[in-house]
Amino acid sequence: MSEESIIDELFAALNVVVLERLEYDSFKLIGTAPIWFVQFYGDTDLQQQLMPGHKFPVLDNFLIDAEAFWQKHQSGRIKSGLWTETDLSGQEFYLEASAVCLNEKKILLIASNYKEHQFLLQKARENSLNYYNLLKEIQKKEVLIHCIVHDLAGQLTGIKYCFELLSLQNLNSKAQEYLNIGKKQCQKQETLIREILDAFAAEIEILEGVGNDPQQAPDALACVLEVVNALSPVFFLNQIDLRLQIDVDKTREWKVVGEKSRLERTITNLVENAYRHSPPNSAVTIGIAEEGDFMTIAVDDMGSGIEPEIATTLFQKFSQGKNRPGRIGLGLYFCRITVEQWGGSIGYKTNSQGGAQFWFRLPKVL
Repeated sequence: MSEESIIDELFAALNVVVLERLEYDSFKLIGTAPIWFVQFYGDTDLQQQLMPGHKFPVLDNFLIDAEAFWQKHQSGRIKSGLWTETDLSGQEFYLEASAVCLNEKKILLIASNYKEHQFLLQKARENSLNYYNLLKEIQKKEVLIHCIVHDLAGQLTGIKYCFELLSLQNLNSKAQEYLNIGKKQCQKQETLIREILDAFAAEIEILEGVGNDPQQAPDALACVLEVVNALSPVFFLNQIDLRLQIDVDKTREWKVVGEKSRLERTITNLVENAYRHSPPNSAVTIGIAEEGDFMTIAVDDMGSGIEPEIATTLFQKFSQGKNRPGRIGLGLYFCRITVEQWGGSIGYKTNSQGGAQFWFRLPKVL
């Protein structure tokens, strides 16, 4: 066997067909055609002039670039990129063409990329498996939320009604004191359930890839004012001043990426966190500022600051300080995953005059 025959057989074994350009769209086969190429042409005599651009529509478009490349007699090669074709029997092939100049000859190589085919199939299987696992994870979280709502919240409602009925009885002072303690514990339990629901609902939205409609973009200042109006009575009763920073421009729009109810919940969580750490006769201040393509909302308090031992885990799930027992530690976690889902960031810093500032930054909507 001659050296030329060996090379021809080698190309065929590598699933590469070698074609020499004769005229603009006409080619002749060089050497042996691989089996896959024969399957596309059926009974056609491959020794006659071939027009592969008519057989492979994607290749027809590539030949325009190949022709320009051949006319310049450049070294190296250009590639068409991967595409798929189906032969006469319905079998799918992944093909890629290359144009090269060999001395004065204009050569077109078409390769059947079996490894790429297998890689894409494997990738598709992996994606399918990941999607299945994702659905299972979503279902588990939805079941957990269902249990929280129907089991925990349902029983708590029954307990509250019992307390309300007891409050109608003629109780002595000690019994009334115990009743009030029970009511307060119910309120704490309701807050705990709400935090759990908020956190898991936010996780499910992230898993499901829920998008945000720019047409429904919330106004950050409007959300802040809603929170201030809702929480001011509680702050007043505990001798804490809740206020908006005085230099905030109330005449302009403060549109940000996000969803109104969850943005209000995020602000509420940060303000409630400041409330729990604020002493009487102090103030909690909410500020809004524009920083380039972002809007920043900051909540400053005059409390004792951040405990060093929890500083690095503040925004993680179930993080809580040693001086604040009885809370599950999901409020700041909800804030973080919500803000990050919207393309923002969240953090804190210790104020130089005491207390702490919690802030989050969201992309503004133009």
